[in-house]
Amino acid sequence: MSLDPARFEIGLDSFGENALDGDRVMTDAETVRLLVEEAQLAESVGLDVFSVGEHYRDGHNDSAAPVILAAAAQATSTIGLGTSVTVLSTQDPVRLYQEFATVDALSNGRTQLVLGRASAIESFPLFGYDIAEYEELFEEKLDLFMRLQREDAVTWSGRHRSALTETRLHPRMPEGGIPTWIGIGGSPDSVVRAARYGLPLMMAIIGGRPERFAGHAELYLRALQQFGHAELPIGQHSIGMVADTDDEARELYWGYWAPVFHQASLERGFPAPTPERYRQEVETGSLFVGSPETIARKIAFVARANHVSRFDLKYDLMHMPRAVRERSIRLLGDEVAPRVRELLAADGDARGQSGLPPARITADGKAVHA
Repeated sequence: MSLDPARFEIGLDSFGENALDGDRVMTDAETVRLLVEEAQLAESVGLDVFSVGEHYRDGHNDSAAPVILAAAAQATSTIGLGTSVTVLSTQDPVRLYQEFATVDALSNGRTQLVLGRASAIESFPLFGYDIAEYEELFEEKLDLFMRLQREDAVTWSGRHRSALTETRLHPRMPEGGIPTWIGIGGSPDSVVRAARYGLPLMMAIIGGRPERFAGHAELYLRALQQFGHAELPIGQHSIGMVADTDDEARELYWGYWAPVFHQASLERGFPAPTPERYRQEVETGSLFVGSPETIARKIAFVARANHVSRFDLKYDLMHMPRAVRERSIRLLGDEVAPRVRELLAADGDARGQSGLPPARITADGKAVHA
């Protein structure tokens, strides 16, 4: 897959986590308004995309992403606006179409989506869905949502919502719909699903060496060919922050990262974070924490290794000061983004190797490694 350094995209992802203003935790409402300000800042420093997640837990204020993006659309004029994940399994595809057709109209065509099955499952009981139907819900709703985007009038029936007969929704999206990515956390079957639908792939890499996802990227490119689709973009979502020096970034970020991932370890049953684990994740893993030069070199490395043409940094963590968030955004746009493109232009089209065996795709759309 060819990589055009001049078109390499760098964006921001937020989960709407409460920020600090001085020593005071900002309210939910203040944090929502801060997101709009940060979208404006991201645009002013030349970043390509500003995206909001979807969570339903204390301290996260991203449960109504279309509303936040609509406000950001009115406060900006050029930056792309999207979701870092929309939990399609617990959304109604008809309503989702209408919401994002509206945001796209307000933004004058700058809206996009990343659709996922959910790594956090709070939305399932909240909206009355059975987690046992996790896979079936996503597949059925993705089918309907893409038909709504790609067809003028839709006739459809399924198990999880009422049928549609020659349904034409309003406001209309542009012909073919808005850019829609499939977000994956590591499942080869999800990679193949993205290729089957002819949708770009967004890889969420939040632990371990990021280059281990090269095999997923290569599987995706092979699957696109097998399903008869042209090349499509591959993106990467990772977490971190940029500061003026490596030491400053590492020291600051540990104070916010450790409590968040300690809580996650209790909820999900993985080992609690340690200083040694943190050091490994920063130096060779998927934490993008450091100076502009360090972050730029790490992004350029994963761009080559993972066939990536877009990189999104999740820049907020619980109770991170708004000034720290602002500095990270400014450095990412002013210094990291141009340096990444410079490095990629110098390196040409070099690519890493996955080290994984080839995979074939079965008739039912499953990935099978040799």
